[in-house]
Amino acid sequence: MAKGLQSSYIISARRSALGRPGGLHGNRRLEALAQPVIEATLSDAGIEAKRVDELVLGNVSGDGNPARLIGLASGLPETSTAYTIDRQCASGLDAVLFGIRSVSVGEADVVVAGGASSLSTAPWRVAKPRNIFQLPRFLSPADGIADGGDDQVHIEAMERLIKSHSIQRSDLDCYALESITKARAAYDQRQFVGEIIPIRVEPGEAIDERLDGDTSIDAMEDMEALLETGGTITQGNAAALSDGAAFVVIVSAKVYEELGRPPGLKLVASARTGANMVDPGEALVKSLERLLEKTGDIFPDKVGVFEINEATAGEILLTRDKLNIPIDRINPCGGAIARGHAPGASGAVLLARLFSSMVRMREDRRVEYGVAALGARGGQGIAALFEAC
Repeated sequence: MAKGLQSSYIISARRSALGRPGGLHGNRRLEALAQPVIEATLSDAGIEAKRVDELVLGNVSGDGNPARLIGLASGLPETSTAYTIDRQCASGLDAVLFGIRSVSVGEADVVVAGGASSLSTAPWRVAKPRNIFQLPRFLSPADGIADGGDDQVHIEAMERLIKSHSIQRSDLDCYALESITKARAAYDQRQFVGEIIPIRVEPGEAIDERLDGDTSIDAMEDMEALLETGGTITQGNAAALSDGAAFVVIVSAKVYEELGRPPGLKLVASARTGANMVDPGEALVKSLERLLEKTGDIFPDKVGVFEINEATAGEILLTRDKLNIPIDRINPCGGAIARGHAPGASGAVLLARLFSSMVRMREDRRVEYGVAALGARGGQGIAALFEAC
C-alpha cells in the first residue's frame, strides 16, 4: 500500500430485489428505493447512521445530486456529505471504489457507497428541436443512459463482436437459460437471504422480478432477434432494464478494530479502461486484462468467483474465452440476464453478490478472492479484485 494510505474494509452489503420499470418498485422515487437498503446495510454493519461521514451514489437518470436527498432520507446526519457519480452502467461499482479511496486517504472513517436506479420515476427529458419546424420530443430515462448513441447502435456493435468471435445464437440462448436456472436454484436454496432486503414486508419483494417468468430453451429459441437481419441478441439472452438499489458500508482500520474485525472484503486492485465509444463488451474485456497485468499472481487462477454484469450473454462468453475463466466461477448464482440490470446500481449489486459468496456463505465454502466487473455505455470498462478478510 502506498505511503500515507490506510486500510479500508467493506463490512456489509445489501440490495433490493430488481424489478421491471413500472413493476415491483414502480411508484418508488429514488430516495424511497434506496433508504431501506441503506438502513439495513448500516444495521447489519452495527454502525449508527450518525457516524456516516459520506454517501457516494452511482446514478444515471436523476437530476442534480440525488445522493444528498437519499442520505438525509436515510437518517444520515446533516454534517455528512454526499455526491453522485455517473459512469453509466459502472456507476455503482465506481461509487464504492471512490468511497474506498476516501477512507484510504483518511478523509472519512465511515462511508456508505453504492447505486440506485428508479427508471420508473426518473425525470423525462425533452429533446431540443433542430429547427423551427420540428416539434420537441420527450426522451425516456432509458434514452438518457445511452450516452454513446441509441440502443440500436449498441446492439449492432455487440452483434459485430459476437460475429467476430464466431459465437452462435444457440450459445447465447444456452448461457442465458443457465443464468436463469442458477438464479432460481440459488433462490430456492435461500442463498439470497440476508442479501435482498424486502422494501415492504411482502414475500414477493425478496425475489428479483424476472425470475417469476416461465423460461425454457424452446421459449428462448422462439424469441425474435432485436436486429431484424442476422441478429443473435434477443430479449431472452440480454438483461432487461430494472429498478433497484444496492449499497455497502466501508470503514477505516480504526473502526474495523473497534467493531471486532468482522468478516468483510478488502480491495486488492482495480482497473478502468476505455474502448470504442459504442462497445462496452470490448471495454469489459480490456479492463479485466488490465487487472490481470496488475495482479497476475492472483488473477485469474486464485479467484473463486467472478461477478460480471450480463448486459448480453455474448459479453460473458467472450470474457470466458479470452481469459480462460472456468464458466462455473462466473456468476454462480445467475446474473443480470436472470435478475435484471439497474444501470446506476448494477456495479454495487455485483458487490452485494460477492459479499454473499465470500462472507455470508463462508462457512459453506471458503472463497478467498473475488472479482466484480462490467462494461459501461460509452465504451468504458471497470474491474476490481477483492480479498476476504
